[in-house]
Amino acid sequence: MKIEMMTPADDVGMLSKGKVIDFLYEHLDEYGDKKEHIGKALDYALNPYPMAGGFILNYLLSEEIIGSVVVNKTGMKGYIPENVLVYIAVHRDHRGKGIGKKLMNRALETASGDIALHVERDNPARFLYEKLGFQNPYLEMRYYRNGHQKKK
Repeated sequence: MKIEMMTPADDVGMLSKGKVIDFLYEHLDEYGDKKEHIGKALDYALNPYPMAGGFILNYLLSEEIIGSVVVNKTGMKGYIPENVLVYIAVHRDHRGKGIGKKLMNRALETASGDIALHVERDNPARFLYEKLGFQNPYLEMRYYRNGHQKKK
């Protein structure tokens, strides 16, 4: 098992990006988004523009993705954290083995600056985030012009 990092400096082919999109779409379960939205987060993470970018970490077992995390840089500091953890997922057959924790720890080591994330109240991963030191100082509210944005 190994963790592979994808950054804006990497020459990422559509096949690799497509595999990550498909993995996240399938294994984010009810907490996921549409494939096009996942793709936009990956495009942003892999954008070489200095105020954009980020990274993608993939946990591989025999070259198969069994875990993935996407972190986007915000281009801000102080009033908004420098990074936002957009997605993290572990293959449903490999959950409970510490893979999510390993990916989170590597993401925390890799990112420069603070990290924000959004987690739904009933998501069991919330407890991992709290154990790692994430705090919930705010109530987030969103206004959607065209209705709810979840995967459908």
